[in-house]
Amino acid sequence: MFKSYYKLFLFFGILVTLVNCANRGTPSGGEKDTQAPRIVRSSPENYTTNFKGTEIKIYFDEYIKIKNVQKQLIISPPMDPQPDVFPLGSASKFITIKINDTLQANTTYAFNFGQSIVDNNEENPYSYYKYVLSTGNYIDSLSVKGAIIDAEKREPEKFVTVMLYEVDSTYSDSTIYKKQPKYVTNTLDSVSTFSIDNIKAGKYRLVALKDENGNYTYQQKSDKIGFYDKEITVPTDSFYEIKLFKEIPEFKVERPLQVAKQKIEFGFRGDYKNTSIEMMGEKPSGFEHRILKDSQKDTLYYWYKPNVEMDTTYFVVKNNSYTDTLKHRFRDLKVDSLNIKPTVTGAVNFDDDFSIEANVPLELLDESKVTIIDKDSVSIAFRTEFDTLKNRFHFKFDKTEANAYKIEMLPTAITDFFGTVNDTLRYEFKTKKFSELSDVRVTLIDAVYPVIVQLTDDKGVVKYEQYAEAPRLFDFRHINPSNYYLRVVYDSNGNRKWDTGGYLKKVQPERISYYTEQVEARAGWDTVYTFTLLKTDPDPIEN
Repeated sequence: MFKSYYKLFLFFGILVTLVNCANRGTPSGGEKDTQAPRIVRSSPENYTTNFKGTEIKIYFDEYIKIKNVQKQLIISPPMDPQPDVFPLGSASKFITIKINDTLQANTTYAFNFGQSIVDNNEENPYSYYKYVLSTGNYIDSLSVKGAIIDAEKREPEKFVTVMLYEVDSTYSDSTIYKKQPKYVTNTLDSVSTFSIDNIKAGKYRLVALKDENGNYTYQQKSDKIGFYDKEITVPTDSFYEIKLFKEIPEFKVERPLQVAKQKIEFGFRGDYKNTSIEMMGEKPSGFEHRILKDSQKDTLYYWYKPNVEMDTTYFVVKNNSYTDTLKHRFRDLKVDSLNIKPTVTGAVNFDDDFSIEANVPLELLDESKVTIIDKDSVSIAFRTEFDTLKNRFHFKFDKTEANAYKIEMLPTAITDFFGTVNDTLRYEFKTKKFSELSDVRVTLIDAVYPVIVQLTDDKGVVKYEQYAEAPRLFDFRHINPSNYYLRVVYDSNGNRKWDTGGYLKKVQPERISYYTEQVEARAGWDTVYTFTLLKTDPDPIEN
């Protein structure tokens, strides 16, 4: 028995000793590495002149990686084809740049790495490293500086490409669609300011792109654009502010497609409002058509009656100066059944109408077969308006707080394009108590009229707006409690909407000014905001 106890004691003793040794020997790991990698040397050296080679190596004091080089690395002037940059996806103590382009004579090239160089362990960035070389005898050292703002949004876009085009005998306004710029930089993802460096003296055009394709040429369909109105003479001490905007693309229509019996779809881009569509060829007696816009997509629907007995036909589509002739092949499909629905359900804002829309063109509404009663069963007088393009009937009447309304439409109250009528339709909606809502008053100082005053959500969607041609108070009554952004649109052409710009016409977008703080609309509260505006857009700032 003594031997058994001795063995047990010895076992636990050894175990404790091992644990203690293990505890004493566990490394702490040391302090976290927060130091960025350092450059040991470059071959050839940075800011070298008379460069004739095809390869550059940059050596570091530790292993590094290159991250997101497609967005972060900006080469000015651009190279085509792009150079090969290593390592990609692995660690190395040096970066290799293999030049594939034939470099221009007497030109300074800059490789701006942004935040792409990081150490291998903790990914500490070597921020905004720039390697510069010249194929001539000296390094160009002039620069153009400025900032990018968004013409419509509160916050500017990230990774905006800013470009200088040399104004010479080959330059025209269409150059930005076809050729790469002389110099280029990028705002990256953390700042909206830019500096195009290492440029030579001369005259330039300053253009900014949200370059979705990364090819340094303007693609109207996908890119946002901004431009300075005049030529820039370098050297300059001015600070240039560029408004980025999305152009309305030139109108173009796609090939028609039969999507239902007597219903043809035309996809489009651009401004559709002056579009006419004409079916060619012999048509049956009493032929009619209607054109509707899809509520969500850039699509026009061409409805027609009676049915035509043809295999194929042609359509002529016109929109201002645009004309195109498109071939269409008919398909034997089913007719769309009439479906009527309200545009809003539940609670309706006091400034909004109750409206109905349909998937088939509507023709008639017999108001004598429609009744509106409130929660006390009191009949409400109303009138209707029809929006032809959106295919909506609006019911206009005075609404009171904390009320509930019932709308009944008897059979045959509504007739659609094909003569189909409705069955009995019943809808209900309500209004809130004033105590559940908020009132906001806005006073503008130094505004240039006409203006549109808007309250938007954090995504820029307009929730409430008012228009004025002369100074007045802007009272937003009985609005839903929330935090809003207040903005003022300078409606310079008086068409009651914000208009974007146009590059070829050299038209800047209409100015929008944002109030610096959020508007707090609290339930049961009346709040007042005073917004002081600049009368005009500022000129470039001279340093």
